[in-house]
Amino acid sequence: MKITNKLRKENGITILALIITVIILIILAGITIAGLTGENGLIQNARKSKRRI
Repeated sequence: MKITNKLRKENGITILALIITVIILIILAGITIAGLTGENGLIQNARKSKRRI
């Protein structure tokens, strides 16, 4: 019994850690996309400044 418990703890990355990492990456990607394409995003500001020139 002690051997199986010890082996279970040494499996490396867990499914839970992997899921949390993926969720954090999705949130960061959403924030980045919103910052680029939003109403006051980087792309809109570039278009506005291009029109002013």
